[in-house]
Amino acid sequence: MGEVFAGRYELADPIGRGGAGAVWRAWDHRRHRYVAAKVLLHGDAHALLRFVREQALRIDHPHVLAPAGWAADDDKVLLTMDLVAGGSLAHLIGDYGALPPRFACTLLDQLLSGLAAVHAEGVVHRDVKPANILLEATGTGRPHLRLSDFGISMRKGEPRLTGTDLVVGTPGYFAPEQLTGAEPDFPCDLFAAGLVALYLLQGRRPDSLALSGQFAAQGVPAAPEGVPAPLWDVISNLLHPDPGKRFRTATGARKALAEAVLLLPSPDPDEDPVEVFDQLGPLPAGFGPDGPSAPSSPPAPAPSRAPSRVPSPEPVPAPSPAPPHGPPAAGSGAGAGAFGPPPGRGPEETDGFHLAPPSSPPPPAPARPPRRIPPPPAAATAAILSAALLCFAVGTWALTRI
Repeated sequence: MGEVFAGRYELADPIGRGGAGAVWRAWDHRRHRYVAAKVLLHGDAHALLRFVREQALRIDHPHVLAPAGWAADDDKVLLTMDLVAGGSLAHLIGDYGALPPRFACTLLDQLLSGLAAVHAEGVVHRDVKPANILLEATGTGRPHLRLSDFGISMRKGEPRLTGTDLVVGTPGYFAPEQLTGAEPDFPCDLFAAGLVALYLLQGRRPDSLALSGQFAAQGVPAAPEGVPAPLWDVISNLLHPDPGKRFRTATGARKALAEAVLLLPSPDPDEDPVEVFDQLGPLPAGFGPDGPSAPSSPPAPAPSRAPSRVPSPEPVPAPSPAPPHGPPAAGSGAGAGAFGPPPGRGPEETDGFHLAPPSSPPPPAPARPPRRIPPPPAAATAAILSAALLCFAVGTWALTRI
């Protein structure tokens, strides 16, 4: 049996890990189904504030995987969402490499559909990348994509949780304006969607800085290898370094994409179908399709011993990658998590960096001689110290109730 959060969510096995938390497969005792539970790893103020923002996000859309609930237990907090078993786009490219253009267009259309719903709520995702785009395990049927991980998303107009000189996101998927300190906006997500489209069509991570340099040197460059010309007309618009020259909305990009698909050649009938495998693997011992397995005979009570506590889910081992061109092997445990790193390469972690300071900083203010302040009376010192200790005790008590 696994650790139970708030009397409701029972952790089964780890299926992935990100910068802010570990993701577990968990059984929801209230709704009687498996869910994905992200357990917050850090308890600092910024991490808690981002958690509050993420768990408050409610977007009901078939191509968005937003939090569905949350729970707190002692010093740990978690948020839950639907369990998606097909891995991420990074896993799919790891299995197949470059995808057929029509298949890639289906995925790109679904991604833009999800972004349109997110932007309609006034939210900028800020971390659109293959590892955050999950897939249902649909086999050889029509793929079904879900945009996930809203850990660093923000509503337009909300105060930032970082300094204005700190750029947050995944290196390689920043829009050019983000590198100059511009406020996060919808065109940043569209630029990242264009990079994801190139990734699907070429089977490798594009070089965003080199692309921006080509735009600056020669205007719209020629279509890269593996990208049909009709699709490049759409993708190059998404990737334009000037945000004012990109599509104004994700819906506008979808309309242009639908027109481009009509110009693509018919698919090759002998082409092998792309299959989206179940990447989660079998359930661990003690868990079945209908939840935790009840023991055949309850153990005898042992009043002389205190009940043992199930170990904390931290730290979580990195999930092992799935084998190429096939589902996880039987007995491989949790397998490659849908939220884990792609097979055959390191994880693309969400990170941040400070912008360079101004080239000519203002001269330092002249030093002022220190002013000696007389110490307060002994009685006042004791009163201040007592008040500080009281505030610290109240704050500690409040944190244990979060």
